[in-house]
Amino acid sequence: MENLLLMLTYIAVTASAISGVLEARKYNMDIVGATATAFVTAFGGGTVRDLLLGRTPVFWIVAPWLSVITFFAAIISFYRLNSISNIFLATADAIGLGLFSILGATYALQMELSYIVAVIMGVITGIFGGILRDLFCNQIPSVFRQNTELYATCAFIGTWVFILLVWLNLDILLASSIGAGVIFILRLAAVKFKMTLPAP
Repeated sequence: MENLLLMLTYIAVTASAISGVLEARKYNMDIVGATATAFVTAFGGGTVRDLLLGRTPVFWIVAPWLSVITFFAAIISFYRLNSISNIFLATADAIGLGLFSILGATYALQMELSYIVAVIMGVITGIFGGILRDLFCNQIPSVFRQNTELYATCAFIGTWVFILLVWLNLDILLASSIGAGVIFILRLAAVKFKMTLPAP
């Protein structure tokens, strides 16, 4: 189980770091700014989750290779991804959102917390890195803007799917894959079809 969580964490961190760099480049940041944005995007949600759950030291301190991976992902993304497409950014962001949301819920379940707390931890873990990324780019976080494509809602729905599958005693790897997949598909569908919450 721990190996699975670590593998998912590496994938989520890498995807989130790339999305952070791509967003930073849209605002003409230099390599220092883009790398800093990559780190807060990759580590922000998990750090808040660990602090709320009392899991210290936080996840990236006890796994120093995560910092190495984030650094190199940031450098390579900054210098090699010359053509930034919105769909590439949305894909990297959706991968991070899906995996981090499931990781947050899983850690809460391991501590035998309630299902609703597990979902909240999942959503926080999934979206908080993106919130910090947008703040670093001097923007109102997209998750808080009116008429923004579904974001936190995708994490909320997909995490509940994961919780339901765990409650049904489905294999944890399969449940994690389905939950993350639901979030990933919902997020990309929301971007493609401009799906938003109803405006007041």
